[in-house]
Amino acid sequence: MIDHVSIQCADVTAARTFYERVLDPLGGEVVMAFGEGDEEVVGLGLNGRPTFWLGPLTTGEPNREIHVAFEAPDRAGVQAFFDAAVAAGAEVLHEPKLWPEYHPNYFGAFVRDPDGNNVEAVCHSPAA
Repeated sequence: MIDHVSIQCADVTAARTFYERVLDPLGGEVVMAFGEGDEEVVGLGLNGRPTFWLGPLTTGEPNREIHVAFEAPDRAGVQAFFDAAVAAGAEVLHEPKLWPEYHPNYFGAFVRDPDGNNVEAVCHSPAA
């Protein structure tokens, strides 16, 4: 149902560095970027299609926290996302684990991005 999402970032360069690192294990990459410095806009996605956009903070400060979850192909992908986020200095909200209150196979990990957003990787498949 969602085609793409865009978030505002206090420091687009820091956000780009963070998301390039944590989305790489999930197959995500920078697909498009335009502008420079504080005005840069970056589209990340899969297979050449930008679905997650980063842009400068334009509606005032502070930024309001959002929650975004990225689908991992398997539980190892959730762990790889989490490891990359921790290596990038992200605050850990929840280590990778099952969340049966959502459904029996919901396996997710939650961290904070450089702007304080709650970022998750989730796999809905049973353990292999």
